[in-house]
Amino acid sequence: MTGAPRVPAAPRAERRPHRREHHGRVFVDDYEWLRDKDAPATREYLEAENAYTDAMTAGQKPLEDEVYEEIRSRVKETDMSVPVRAAGWWYFSRTSEGLSYARHCRVPVPREFVADPGDPAGWVPPEVSPGVELPGEQMLLDGNAEAEGHEYFALGAFSVSHDGRVLAWATDTEGDERYTLRFRSLDPDYTAPDEEISGIAAGVTWSRDGQYVFYVTVDEAWRPDTVWRHRLGTTRDDDDEVFHEPDESYWIGVGETRSEKYLQIAAGSKITTEVWCLDSADPAGEFWCVRPREEGVEYDVEHAVVGGLDRFLITHNAGSPNFAVVEAPAGPVDRDFRELDPLVPHRDDVRVEGVDAFARVLVLGYREQALPRFSLMPLDPASTAGVEAYSVFTPVEFDEELFTSGPGSNPEWDAPVLRFGFGSFVTPGRIYSLALATGERTLLREQEVLGGYDPAGYVQRRDWATAGDGTLVPISLVMAVDTAARIDAGEKVPTLLYGYGSYETSIDPAFSVARLSLLDRGMAYAVAHVRGGGEMGRLWYEQGKTLTKRNTFTDFVDCARHLVDTGLTAPDRLVAEGGSAGGLLMGAVANLAPDLFVGIQAVVPFVDPLTSILMPELPLTVIEWDEWGDPLHSQEVYDYMASYAPYENIEAKDYPAILAVTSLNDTRVLYVEPAKWVARLRAVSTSADSAERPVLLRCEMSAGHGGVSGRYERWRQTAFEYAWTVRTAGAG
Repeated sequence: MTGAPRVPAAPRAERRPHRREHHGRVFVDDYEWLRDKDAPATREYLEAENAYTDAMTAGQKPLEDEVYEEIRSRVKETDMSVPVRAAGWWYFSRTSEGLSYARHCRVPVPREFVADPGDPAGWVPPEVSPGVELPGEQMLLDGNAEAEGHEYFALGAFSVSHDGRVLAWATDTEGDERYTLRFRSLDPDYTAPDEEISGIAAGVTWSRDGQYVFYVTVDEAWRPDTVWRHRLGTTRDDDDEVFHEPDESYWIGVGETRSEKYLQIAAGSKITTEVWCLDSADPAGEFWCVRPREEGVEYDVEHAVVGGLDRFLITHNAGSPNFAVVEAPAGPVDRDFRELDPLVPHRDDVRVEGVDAFARVLVLGYREQALPRFSLMPLDPASTAGVEAYSVFTPVEFDEELFTSGPGSNPEWDAPVLRFGFGSFVTPGRIYSLALATGERTLLREQEVLGGYDPAGYVQRRDWATAGDGTLVPISLVMAVDTAARIDAGEKVPTLLYGYGSYETSIDPAFSVARLSLLDRGMAYAVAHVRGGGEMGRLWYEQGKTLTKRNTFTDFVDCARHLVDTGLTAPDRLVAEGGSAGGLLMGAVANLAPDLFVGIQAVVPFVDPLTSILMPELPLTVIEWDEWGDPLHSQEVYDYMASYAPYENIEAKDYPAILAVTSLNDTRVLYVEPAKWVARLRAVSTSADSAERPVLLRCEMSAGHGGVSGRYERWRQTAFEYAWTVRTAGAG
């Protein structure tokens, strides 16, 4: 048609049939050749996809720039965090306008407060002003200087020794989550050794004496499998292997109890854990096992001091699907957890998430009615050891329908105050200090939103969709007041429906500056809390994994239908979004109910799960068998996964507009999955080449699973995705 915009030709990946056969089932994969990351043809294809996406989204560039400027204008670019007290110092970070990364700093706590740690006045953080240096301020690490010359930069560790003299820090400049550990002296009277340890996993743990650090390395499948002990001043060749996990279904991690009394190694699969401890006063000693692993039993261990005696508080699921807390003398446990003294009994309607133990109080984290909450139990230091030493957990209450709450940064075990956080879809994140002696709350900081943000201009609420089997599925909603009024008047509004639904991960109510650019354009934002997540407890998760995984997808479809049937939106105004395992959800939904959505955005999407889970040599595959099942050895699992795998179930029908976003250096969900998915959609679907429903792939060539690094780059990426969403949903 004369005057119609010209649609550029979409890339067409060459078809190179690759036969895959398991359990007598054959699948011919035309695009498996894209797995060769270094092949020129693969790079050419990805670059062609990026060029096509740029061309197809060129018209949204003014909107993208507008959204980017909105995000930037609402953020206080020159800012600082609330200082956190630890070992005689106040630690905080500064950000500066025009710089992508934070500078990490500290100032000393006044001597009189160090001498009397029980004085509540000593726990009032100093006033830190943007751009104004405090007396005695010391910059520990400048992320901008460290990132210079690198397209990607991420910190994997930032840990100061207990005596405050040495910083251990680790960086990744590729996006592959493999870090290089270095040390830096923070004391002019001490010279830190010039040492470098490369190829480690994220995180390090110091010994109490500051002589050792413990770190983790990975195997060929990039599974954290070995804990090492490094003594400062020695070479890596001298490091001791203190723990190795040979079982390919287990990860390991190293840390310490909050009291710093015990170093800990945790080994865990998706369904089983095992904890090893070592008295931190003996960092060169041997770790001992708290209780040997038992398949299907998960537990963690916290250390408390009650009546002057060391106790272990153990959160476990032995006979308690939603977990319970028991207590025992500190040391190896030779009894079933169910035989130990109960502290928090199991409840069908409350998911216990763990206990933090301080000198003065226990903090219980739990989840009720799809909301994260916490409660407090004071400890009486005059009491004798045992159950009688405990009182009652008291919930910390808030006055919003939807919210997220929980303890914040509290590194000091004997502090007279507890720092906690609170926020919601409409309330910017807050940090409070709670006086343990009086219960008085002090607001330390509320996230500042520039430009006159008024929470009264927005509303949030909870809806419930009915799944096909009668299960009620919670939906969280947030929108502008004006948008709610339009819905009440019978108008169907553009809506973004987000979902995840795997690994017992919960998507909790939280404020987002960037999201305002959607809400202020008349969009509603909804979260479908589908089975497979953890919002409604352990059974909620169990009903959306392995051979019940399809509940995750049908729940999301039922939530979308609920929004349509209740008159909030319409299929031509509804966009779905999910990332990683939530990207698998997006791919499955695209096949199940393409007519319900005008667009689907899939970020680093796990859309070729069967191929990946059949390859134990790939990073993390064996670990994933507890989540998805083992199709390599089970025909039942193979057939079940084949029934929903997005890549394999693409059909010759119209699909919504699709935007897939991936990263070349992602080690969790390889770029090849969305690349193959897009290639097959183009070849099979009947709508992929249309200007109205294009299938787009954007591959970041210098990024990892979390996308690009640097806040400005992340804002730009968000602006691109939001501009696509706004245009696709037809928002104003």
